[in-house]
Amino acid sequence: MPKVKFIKEKVEIEVPTGANLRQEARKAGIQVYPPLNKYLNCMGYGHCGTCKVLIKKGMEHTGPKTFMEKLTLFRMFSTIGHEQEIRLSCQCTVNGDIEVETQPAFNFSGENFWQKPYPNK
Repeated sequence: MPKVKFIKEKVEIEVPTGANLRQEARKAGIQVYPPLNKYLNCMGYGHCGTCKVLIKKGMEHTGPKTFMEKLTLFRMFSTIGHEQEIRLSCQCTVNGDIEVETQPAFNFSGENFWQKPYPNK
């Protein structure tokens, strides 16, 4: 069975192959939502984007991004600089060992965030 390591919480759990990351985290008592969004969220449908997580290791062991996940992450500025590593836990399936950071901080120092639109030539 795949193992999911939650970095901030220092917890490692085993999940069935193909398990939903949000559901398994909640079963283990891991809070994927920021405090207020614990009560104000879309209940796992991928609309709100508040359950975003940063996959530190093992991105290749997650399922492909769903259409709703791509659409929701596209409209979120907090993913800038981590476009490939940010996933919505409600839309992410686990197929192998991964390391996850829950509630990642806004990436102010991302390469793409401060990049000039037209570099000097």
